[in-house]
Amino acid sequence: MSTSTGSPTSTPDVTVTVIVYNDAERLPRAVASVLRQTHANIEIVISDDHSTDATEDVARRLAARDPRVVYLRLPENSGGCSAPRNRALEIARAPYLMFLDSDDELPERAVEVLLAAHRARDLDFAMGAVHRIRVDGGRRTTWMPDLVAERRTLDGIEADPRLFFEHLATSKMYARAFLDRHGLRFPEGIHYEDQLFSAQAYCLAKTFTIVPEPVYRWYVAPYAASDAASISNQRYKLTNVRDRVRVQRLIDAFLADSGYESLREDKDFKFLKHDFRMYAGDLPYRDDAWLASFADIVNPYLDTLAPGACARLPRAERVVLQLVRDRRLSDVREAARGLGYDVAPRRTTADPADGRTYWGEELPRSGQARRELDLTGLDLDTRPFFSARLRHEITGIARGPGASIDLAVRTYDPALRLPVGPQRATLHLSPGRRRLTVSFCLSPVRPGIFEGRVRLDLASVRLPLHGFEGVRHPVLRLHHQGRTHTGILLAPLSFPALTARVPYRGGATPHRVTVEPEGHNPGRLQLRWQPVGSTATLIRPTARRLATPRVKRAVRLAASLLR
Repeated sequence: MSTSTGSPTSTPDVTVTVIVYNDAERLPRAVASVLRQTHANIEIVISDDHSTDATEDVARRLAARDPRVVYLRLPENSGGCSAPRNRALEIARAPYLMFLDSDDELPERAVEVLLAAHRARDLDFAMGAVHRIRVDGGRRTTWMPDLVAERRTLDGIEADPRLFFEHLATSKMYARAFLDRHGLRFPEGIHYEDQLFSAQAYCLAKTFTIVPEPVYRWYVAPYAASDAASISNQRYKLTNVRDRVRVQRLIDAFLADSGYESLREDKDFKFLKHDFRMYAGDLPYRDDAWLASFADIVNPYLDTLAPGACARLPRAERVVLQLVRDRRLSDVREAARGLGYDVAPRRTTADPADGRTYWGEELPRSGQARRELDLTGLDLDTRPFFSARLRHEITGIARGPGASIDLAVRTYDPALRLPVGPQRATLHLSPGRRRLTVSFCLSPVRPGIFEGRVRLDLASVRLPLHGFEGVRHPVLRLHHQGRTHTGILLAPLSFPALTARVPYRGGATPHRVTVEPEGHNPGRLQLRWQPVGSTATLIRPTARRLATPRVKRAVRLAASLLR
């Protein structure tokens, strides 16, 4: 282990550890975010997990420029986040500690805000809000917003077990004395180390404070290439599934050994609602061999969960969970495509013996399966039409004349909510603020199934004058007795993307339009617009520069005067 340091003149108040591995490009941004902190009496330990790119040179230059920066290089790569953090803890000089990943940043007041919470009262740690920033569009959201909405101090995790969901180690400032008193360090040799470390910290802490101010910027690249994706986004690897289950078992053992068994149901609910749910959204894209291995890994662990944890899930998630347990692999894919969108199964089955309605084309084979696959409580046959459970699938897609695509659509109505006969349907698409509506007819082919064809002319879509860049997902609307139902349109999970250069408004603003499956989540039909020519190089950049609040107000005033 090698260490490079400046010449600090006093003991720092806070040590911020920046862990890095082969990230020479983003490391300066992370370190700069710490150097910009409004509280300046800090120490920065760059802990390098034996990078093989230019990270070492970059880190040594950063350390040479500012005496607050220390460079620590591990003698060999550990393959995870734990060892770099633990080695930095060994040399950290401050009484308070924070952790930062090299691809993320700290907001300017993060250290000030969390340190002020510690100085206001004797805390084991303080935590704040995390802003998640999508690198593919800049969209910013708050991670677990309900948990950090207001300032509060808790005397232990029992006061709010929901905090198990906020398992990030990087959103917190720890008292060094707290970590040392309990020998609390990051578990080495496993992934998802934050989950175990945070569960232990929550349970061992006597007092901690939550502040609503943002203290961490987490940059998320959800669709990064496989070799560049973060560990949490490598869910296609079965080793990833094993790692996540392994850390859950370690947490369970800690809860039992430390006297916190009463929190097991809350922790198990977090596993089902967060960890298992992440895999469930990907299940439609997995083949039978992968799904069988997935069931082999998770089912033994599912059998150990507190029964009440599953009962707290929405019915759609309980259905997927049970189908995995029953190893109904093709049904798993179908059910998982409905998660989060109230999409119906293709069929339901009624049992005349008990009058109950069950998911799928067969009756459940066990008492547990009957409980979990029972859809009777959803009132599929009586709920208001706007919330009826229907399923719209594209069964065929082809190029039409010009810049059009032809879609074959099948609608499943398992509760027989639609009357017998042709149904008036419309396809809606809204790039920009203007909507394209295409009417077509869905004809009955047998009870509960309707089919139709619709042509979507991409050249007829009305775009803003400055063009449009982005993605839209068409929706399908049905009209019945003055009521409207809107549902998503599921695409085939794999079909070759159809791309065309579309001339809009007489060719003045051409766009490249791609029609493709969504590629994640339920797999909706997706259309992607990309301006080309003068639209991309001149019109849109000019429009962005002019789109200031003052210009927008002037435009609205002029429009009102003209009216």
